[in-house]
Amino acid sequence: MNPRYDLFENPFSAKFLKYVFAASKVFFADSPLPVTTRELVSLRTSQINGCGTCIDMHTKEAAHAGESALRLHLVGAWREAMVFTDAERAALELAEQGTRIADAAGGVSDEVWANAAKYYDEEQLAALVSLIAFMNTVNRINVISQQPAGDYQVGQLDPTT
Repeated sequence: MNPRYDLFENPFSAKFLKYVFAASKVFFADSPLPVTTRELVSLRTSQINGCGTCIDMHTKEAAHAGESALRLHLVGAWREAMVFTDAERAALELAEQGTRIADAAGGVSDEVWANAAKYYDEEQLAALVSLIAFMNTVNRINVISQQPAGDYQVGQLDPTT
């Protein structure tokens, strides 16, 4: 696949992405979420949106952070997989409903929110909501502009470096 344009060479896109990536620093520097949860949610959101670029990135980042290949392979089937904690399941369900807002007239159900609130405090819930929104933004940019996947290097887009 050939990208429709170079995200980092196009002047407008590069300027916009500068701000987007600046906002993402909070996930790396100050996130109250465990790295594992952050990467699983990012991966699942990207799978739903069909963003190969982000699937590539978050699979590699999660593996680098110590995530097992088994768990990474099972993220798409998290409901049936016995390898995720109840807290991780709650975060993945929140990510799914938050990503598929158009598929559910009411958005994220009260039941899903209450389940997530059993495992995450308000600060962590705010981080989850922000991460889901962020991932949906970058997924859409990549999918619409047809960014290719496969050549991501761990740490390549770390905004703290």
